[in-house]
Amino acid sequence: MKRIMSSLIEDRSLRDKVYVFKDRKEAGRLLAQKLSGYKDVNGIVLGIPSGGVPVAAEIAKAIGLPLDVIIVRKIQLPDNTEAGFGAVGPDGEVSLNTNLVSQLHLTEKEVKRQIQITVDTIKRRNELFREGRQFPLLKDKVVIIVDDGLASGYTMLSAVDFIKRHKPEKVVVAVPTAPKGTVDLILPQVDEIVCLNVRSGFTFAVADAYEKWYDLEDEEVISILRSFRIG
Repeated sequence: MKRIMSSLIEDRSLRDKVYVFKDRKEAGRLLAQKLSGYKDVNGIVLGIPSGGVPVAAEIAKAIGLPLDVIIVRKIQLPDNTEAGFGAVGPDGEVSLNTNLVSQLHLTEKEVKRQIQITVDTIKRRNELFREGRQFPLLKDKVVIIVDDGLASGYTMLSAVDFIKRHKPEKVVVAVPTAPKGTVDLILPQVDEIVCLNVRSGFTFAVADAYEKWYDLEDEEVISILRSFRIG
């Protein structure tokens, strides 16, 4: 993959603000405006289920690229499903936040158990969302990876690592919101990050960027993917 200087595209008027998007669809449409330069290129938009799919669908529609999913998942803490200490990629590759594992005093048994739960979940979600379709070819393509927001960034890093092994022309991360520290973590690993709402501060929650926030059911994700393929 050709390497160029990584760049961040943001909306400075949204810096450090909360509740800046009506919902995921609006966020996707606003991201698409910043991605208009990729209209009709040899590329693909990959949404991270579940919340990234409605965002990705709006982008793909607006810039005329195919939509697919990339199944990556954070390794959840045993007692907190919102927080994670790493992530697992589509091919089972594990990325651990070893500092956090040490801080939390997790045992080796606990770590292995949570990793296995995550691997099993990825397998189930692949069967559910991909419906038997092969993962698309990415070689020499512009790949735009989309989620509804970043927190620690480990899930996105797993997706980036997996995609780079498929030798794309360019890797672009597009998210509505993220903390500045996570943007700084991911930026050197990709060609471009488009993040409209960059926030600093001690606390961060993806949901705080949205007026309307809810957890998507699997059926809604499947419906979006099917309607897009039919369309």
